[in-house]
Order: sequence, then C-alpha cells, then structure tokens
Amino acid sequence: MAVLAYIESNKSKPKKNSYEIISYGRGLAYKLSTELIVLSFNIDSVEDLSNYGPDKILNIKNNDLSNFNIQKYADVIAQACNSLSIDIIIIGGSADSKYLAPSLSVKTNSSYVSNVVELPSSLEPFTLKRSTYSNKAFSDITIKNEKKLIGIYNNSFGIVEKKSNPELISIDIIIPDSTLTTDSVEHGSGDISIADADIVVSAGRGLKGPENWNIIEDLAKTLGAATACSKPVSDMGWRPHSEHVGQTGKPVATNLYIAIGISGAIQHLAGVSSSKIKVVINTDPEAPFFKAADYGIVGDAFDVVPKLNEKLKAFKAGNN
Repeated sequence: MAVLAYIESNKSKPKKNSYEIISYGRGLAYKLSTELIVLSFNIDSVEDLSNYGPDKILNIKNNDLSNFNIQKYADVIAQACNSLSIDIIIIGGSADSKYLAPSLSVKTNSSYVSNVVELPSSLEPFTLKRSTYSNKAFSDITIKNEKKLIGIYNNSFGIVEKKSNPELISIDIIIPDSTLTTDSVEHGSGDISIADADIVVSAGRGLKGPENWNIIEDLAKTLGAATACSKPVSDMGWRPHSEHVGQTGKPVATNLYIAIGISGAIQHLAGVSSSKIKVVINTDPEAPFFKAADYGIVGDAFDVVPKLNEKLKAFKAGNN
C-alpha cells in the first residue's frame, strides 16, 4: 500500500497548493508507515518538490496531457495507481480537482471525501474531519473502503517542509481517446487565480463602477494577490463571474482576505469565513462585515486604498 499525491501544474510549474497536498500526503504516509509518491503532468522541474518529503516522484511528460481533460487525467492517474499499488490518493480543492474527483473515484473504485481539513483522527476505522455547510461546521466521515480518494480543503493543513531525496520513477501508460475535445475552467482576469492565492483583494458596489477597479488591481499587484468581487458586481457585469466569491460563487480560504466596499451579506460571509485574517474597508460603520472582520477601517475606499497601497509599496521597498 502507498499514498499518491496528485498535484496540478500551471505553465509547466507546480501550482502553489501542490506543496500543501504533498505535506498532507507526507503526514498521512508517515502515520501509515508507507511511502509517498507524487504524481504530476508535464512539470519542467520537480526539484523543489523534494523540500516537502516525497519518497518517489512520477512526472509524466506527454503532449496529450498538456491541457486539463477529465477523461484522460482520470484514466492515466488510475493506471498509475494500478501500476504502483496505490490505495490512497490525495488531491487538492481546486475547481479542476473537484471536477476530476468523481471520474477518478469511479475508475479507481475509491471512496471520495472532499473538503478534508486534518489528517485522519483514527486509522481503524479510517476517520476524516471535513468542512461542511459553507464552512459553518465540521463533520467526521468514516471510510470503510480500502481505496480512498481524499480532497484537501485549500489552506487548511498548511505547508510543512521536510527535505527528502526522492526517486524519479516512470511507468508505461496509454493515453485514452477522449470524447471531450476541451475541458476548461473559467479563469479570472488577474495574474493570480483565486484558487491559488494566499491573499485575495475583493471589492463590491462601493467602488461605484468598473472604471474604478484600477485601485483594486494596483493593491492586488502590490500584495501579490488575486482580485475578486461580490455577487452584485459580477451580476452587473463590472467583473467576470469567475471572480465572484461567496456561498453562491467561489468559496475562499486564504491567509488574508481584504473586502473593500462590500457590506457583508450572509451569503458572502459564508463563502469567505474560512479565511484566516479578514480586513474590511467600508464607509458604513454598521456594515455587517465589520462583525466578522479581524481588522476594520471606516473610510472611503477612494481615499484609504491608494494611501494603503503607497504605504505597502514603501514598506516593501525598504525591506528588499
């Protein structure tokens, strides 16, 4: 029995959540006294993956796997599991991984549990803690199946560095024909996707129009953050729907979430509640978001945000 951690890539580089997935896999493999194998597709260099403890790395390079395709990816991962005697597969919580999970579960005859936030509390029976009800509660799930597929909730387990000297392995695979010509996930307009971001800068109707979004984009660029928006903003067409965060949009679990000109409707709060630090900037001191915030600034975004951005730029310049 071995543990396999499937990591996603973007432009031939591991996505940022890869290191959390590997860290979780390393912790689970240690508890099970077995080895951790990392599986990736078409990554240019796997050198930095060794900082997180894999025993083996399988980096499959094939042009037919360059673009995300559920049928092809699920089939190839299943082939790897059969070839390497894998009983437990770890995947992330991105949109792609959640689309992939049902097909992968069927092909590997495994039981799938999503939104997992901790290592199993018990191995006999195998019990996992997962986030439920839009992060309002947790539930314990017991898996009786020998084959398990575990989806990690983003930014829940954290990154644990553990240097290793992994063996680079290869296997024979057959790329299946796919009836799906293209599998695509809508991406936001920013340089960093919401799914991969440690920091998200989000704005609402308080920005008064799409022509004012430059102050949000400038702040996000300074922080190395993704940009996001509230539901009314995306409904009005100010920003793409891919940037809509909240219970009816994309849930986020970032290290820092900055809400600018967002009042804090219950659906929005539910979707961002797992973010570790929440900062709110709003002219209305009675805005509901302030009750959920760790830090708040009562003020006009058009005055506060540019000044905040300048201070951050000065701080970064002085610490480089």
